[in-house]
Amino acid sequence: MEDKYNDSTDMRPEGERVLDAPLVNIDIGRFITQIKKEAAWDNSDRNAITVYKTDGLRMVLVALHEGAVMAKHTAAGIISVQVLEGEINFTADEQSVILKKEQMIALHKGLPHSVTALKESVFLLTLTTSLAK
Repeated sequence: MEDKYNDSTDMRPEGERVLDAPLVNIDIGRFITQIKKEAAWDNSDRNAITVYKTDGLRMVLVALHEGAVMAKHTAAGIISVQVLEGEINFTADEQSVILKKEQMIALHKGLPHSVTALKESVFLLTLTTSLAK
């Protein structure tokens, strides 16, 4: 298996971090610190970083300021949301769940859902994706 890295961007000029390899060590604490130091965190209601991306699975660390809303949307795959800091209101199919640190949900693909940060929050979003053909 070939290791895969991200490309540098204007937002993250330091670039290269491993996104896919036989073993990917993900330092969640370091990534939380990083996304909270970036301009996007200061200039927006959120910031996020993909920490793992391979055929069939993606993991994204998402930070939301208190009051931030991720409007109703759908995901093409199964998702899980694990709260690492703060408190969010996760709504799907007209059912709402308040999630706090160390709590998580799983949701089948295609279900409309939204997220509201009740406090400044960080969560790990894991989603299944289509396998490359």
